Amino acid sequence: MTTSKKDVIYDVHDKPPIGMWIGLSFQHLFAMFGATVLVPILVGIDPSIALFSSGLGTLAHLSVTKYKIPAYMGSSFAYILAMQSLMKSDGIAAVAQGAVVGGLVYLLVALIVKFVGKAWIDKVLPPIVVAPIVMVIGLSLAGTAVNDAMNKNGDYNLTFLLIALVTLFAVLAFNMFGKGLTSLIPILLGIIVGYSFTLIVQQITGTPIITFDEISASHWFSVPSFDIMFVDYSFKLYPSAILTMAPIAFVTMTEHFGHVMVLNSLTGNDYFKDPGLERTLTGDGVAQMIAGVFGAPPVTSYGENIGVMAITKIHSVYVIAGAAVFAVVLSFIGKITAVIHSIPTPVIGGVSIALFGVIASSGLKILVENKVDFDDKRNLLIASVILVSGIGGLTLNIAGISISGVAFSTILGIAMHLILPKTTD
Repeated sequence: MTTSKKDVIYDVHDKPPIGMWIGLSFQHLFAMFGATVLVPILVGIDPSIALFSSGLGTLAHLSVTKYKIPAYMGSSFAYILAMQSLMKSDGIAAVAQGAVVGGLVYLLVALIVKFVGKAWIDKVLPPIVVAPIVMVIGLSLAGTAVNDAMNKNGDYNLTFLLIALVTLFAVLAFNMFGKGLTSLIPILLGIIVGYSFTLIVQQITGTPIITFDEISASHWFSVPSFDIMFVDYSFKLYPSAILTMAPIAFVTMTEHFGHVMVLNSLTGNDYFKDPGLERTLTGDGVAQMIAGVFGAPPVTSYGENIGVMAITKIHSVYVIAGAAVFAVVLSFIGKITAVIHSIPTPVIGGVSIALFGVIASSGLKILVENKVDFDDKRNLLIASVILVSGIGGLTLNIAGISISGVAFSTILGIAMHLILPKTTD
């Protein structure tokens, strides 16, 4: 599952020049911002807390994994329904406790992996299982990207589509034809072009798309509304939070495996072996516990940022760390946070079409590099079931626990690989 590094511009431990470093880090910040702040908005939590915890959680993950894995941690969508329910019944204290317990589940599994070993990974996750899962990770997000690109409040909007396409083609143009710095930050430049074009369209049509009310009302310095465990509220055990959120950790864990697989393919490294799956799981667990302590939604590794790395061929952990530091700092700067928050959804949608598509294409790359034979009906069936169940959102509901999409398709793929008999030529 290795890949050539000849086209890589900045490898995992390469440090870009300071000016370029800042631009590249902001690019990652913008890529994850929309999704990271959307989760707390849907749940009823201050988005600034989520921004803060995503940065701090990323730095913790980098530290635990010995700065070997360029992974950014952002708010997890898997917990939204559980958090919404808990916020209505018990409040933020229950959500925080559930997030911390979910992190502890990661640490427990990491401990088991440490003592049992990791030889089983290659046996249960061969290329024929890994590649379709990687494709599902990208393609299952396609609906979100397209919806952002062409719908306004659920209704088709031609203006939104035009803005999204201008943003998308700006990203493509900067990536393909840009020279020097412009070729390294196509996502950031694409967002700037899309934002500027939206302002022009808004001026011509008179239709409000970007509003500056939030920016005007924001203060330059603003402390996020933290709900710090053991400080802002007294401890109380919430069994419902534990029973509701802890099992979801196993769902996000399968997504974690998929993201590590994509990073393995992109960087040409095997992170399951070095720094080891036990460290990647521990990093995710610690980051999730940090989020819970500060009253933020649980975090997970982000496909958006993996997509940025795939497009730019820049895998530097310094760039990821820079984005994390900026996220922490910006969570205290109300004006800048409001500006980023004002990026219109069609701009995010246009960028996301490219990002999520590149992730899916990485799965195809794994199949090609490993010369997977699709004349072998066993391979054909495994890939087919993973793709349709994952992209279609096949869901298993048991006792209030929901397993769907990437998680369920991963389980099915592993089961099929272990159960279906090997075929011969």
